[in-house]
Amino acid sequence: MKKTLNGSFLTTITQNMTRNRSVFGALLCVESGDKSISWLGAAGELNKDDRFYIASVTKLCITTLILMLRNEGRLKLDDKIVSYFPEKHLDGLHVSKGVDYTDQITITHLLSNTSGIPDYFSHKQPNGKTAADDLFGGKDEPWPLERTLKHVKEMSPKFRPGQKGKARYSDTNFQLLGRIIETITGKGLADVFKERIFDALELENTYAYKDTNDDSAAQMYYKNKKLHLPNYIASVTAEGGLVSTASELMVFLKAFFNGQFFPKEDLEDLKKWNLIWFPGQFYFGIGLEKLWTPRFISPFKPIREIIGCWGQSGAFAFHHPGSDLYFTGTVNQLSGFGHSAAFKAMIKVIKKTR
Repeated sequence: MKKTLNGSFLTTITQNMTRNRSVFGALLCVESGDKSISWLGAAGELNKDDRFYIASVTKLCITTLILMLRNEGRLKLDDKIVSYFPEKHLDGLHVSKGVDYTDQITITHLLSNTSGIPDYFSHKQPNGKTAADDLFGGKDEPWPLERTLKHVKEMSPKFRPGQKGKARYSDTNFQLLGRIIETITGKGLADVFKERIFDALELENTYAYKDTNDDSAAQMYYKNKKLHLPNYIASVTAEGGLVSTASELMVFLKAFFNGQFFPKEDLEDLKKWNLIWFPGQFYFGIGLEKLWTPRFISPFKPIREIIGCWGQSGAFAFHHPGSDLYFTGTVNQLSGFGHSAAFKAMIKVIKKTR
């Protein structure tokens, strides 16, 4: 029989998230599928209704739009991506051992991080540095798709598109998907997000960050340093440029998994997992992540699938089908050191209900 959760337990769990020395504030929203559990708490510097940068959790919204357009007959997942760009625009994007494989890359390759296209964010540039190095060092500058393509064309991919057993996390993939969505709809991605997702769900505090003077989102940290990157965030809408709250992100997460935007059966098509070793350790399917949960965490009652998405900012949005629990929130820490606090919180809540 499923055990119940109480507010005192969840309050303690949320407070414990800030015991990690890299976490200055935490937000945790927990809901069950039938809403018999619906709880929102905050600790440290954050408050329950705070807006925050959801970073790569944005990718779930991209997946949503791609599936919607697929179901409307406006694209196919096996479409070659070159067909959505001006002729020769992508030439030289994926050159391996002297062979340009760019015209073999499909939408599925982008969604599943199996394109082999280097990640402009974490892949070393010819000068030995990464874009992440500069950004985390406080150098706030835009990274629009055109700049990304220029830099990526100077980098070497690690594998051929769709090479069996190969996957590498790449924000470049999702920048390309964002442009494909714009090409198909004839609208800016921020407007497409708003019209098709945010307005449909009546979300009032979820939006694509575009006004660089907007400081309404919670202060982010990189290790112990406050970091403000308005120019960067405003330029990367497709890969991680959305702002939301824990409660509104919960509304989206439940809609994603419960058939509001596309048939629930489509979810099974996304579960073609490849293990990703960086950043962190997790599985990536087709536009969807699965947490790596070793058996020793719960040896007698395996946790099994926890699926959704992490954000570099420490944001998270996950569903555990086994307990029918949903989790959203943030630890607001860009370094990656705070993600373990959120992971441990979700695991403790799941185990408490079993």
